Amino acid sequence: MYQKNHHYSVYFLTNPSRSTIYTGVTNDISARLVEHWKNRNNPKTFSGKYHCYDLVYREEFRNIEDAIAREKQIKGWRRSKKNALIEKVNPGWVSLNQLICGKWPPFDLIERY
Repeated sequence: MYQKNHHYSVYFLTNPSRSTIYTGVTNDISARLVEHWKNRNNPKTFSGKYHCYDLVYREEFRNIEDAIAREKQIKGWRRSKKNALIEKVNPGWVSLNQLICGKWPPFDLIERY
């Protein structure tokens, strides 16, 4: 039987001043980054309201249940613990958007359906 390889990401976004962290889970990290960027300045979404669209951390999972469990675990953490996790792999809090998407900012917006 054919089994599709699934890839899920738990990720942290931050704003340009690095003062806010957004934690999320997705099955298409590049498309999700574009959605966050497109929603910047949208007061109806957390990431839009706080301008969180710079990817600074990501963990990959093959199973959605594991990814969701990890996202819930991380969301219960204090900010200092999230900062330490980011700084362990990305001490400069460098945006990973271009690495993931190929170019940034995305002028040709990717739409998910």
